[in-house]
Amino acid sequence: MSLGYALRRVAEEYPLARPDPPAGHPLAAIIRKGVPDELRGALEPIDGPFLVKGSPGRGSRWAAVPWVAIFDPAITTSATRGYYLVYLFPAHRQAVHLSLAQGTVAAIRQHGPGAEAYLRASGDALRARLSDFVRTLPNATISLGSVGELPEGYEAAHILGLSYELADLGDERRLRRDLAAAVTAYRALKARGGLDLPGSGPGA
Repeated sequence: MSLGYALRRVAEEYPLARPDPPAGHPLAAIIRKGVPDELRGALEPIDGPFLVKGSPGRGSRWAAVPWVAIFDPAITTSATRGYYLVYLFPAHRQAVHLSLAQGTVAAIRQHGPGAEAYLRASGDALRARLSDFVRTLPNATISLGSVGELPEGYEAAHILGLSYELADLGDERRLRRDLAAAVTAYRALKARGGLDLPGSGPGA
């Protein structure tokens, strides 16, 4: 299996798998283990450490948006807080987003109904802080095709990144090159103050 093949499996099969429970489903295993294993291999040439986790959902329900995230343990070990890199699989089309993202659940807990506006404003400021990465990671917004607090929060929490159609996932060199660029941006954000912005409290 390659990284591109693993990502393609999820993007293609997730819409078909949703009627069945994730427990014991082969696709859930690819999200939890297959994609993370390939990502760990792709990250080996890049000095770590990194923690990689995938989530197809919980219990008997698929996630509205399955994800596989890469964490710098010095920043966060959870998708709920801090900031991290994440592959997101939209519900409305066969595609994959690579996103440098802010923790959504922590923002919802702190800001309540104002979380989405807070995350979008924060994302705009952080994107300006990373202006030198806009060319290599050009997506300022993403669409996940799901309604709800978490999917809409993920959209708002996006800082910058890339999107792949199915045909793009056959280019393994590109995927690894893009991953390295995203890791560089992740580290640059850490070096430039993380989520801390003028007038805000600690963000990371």
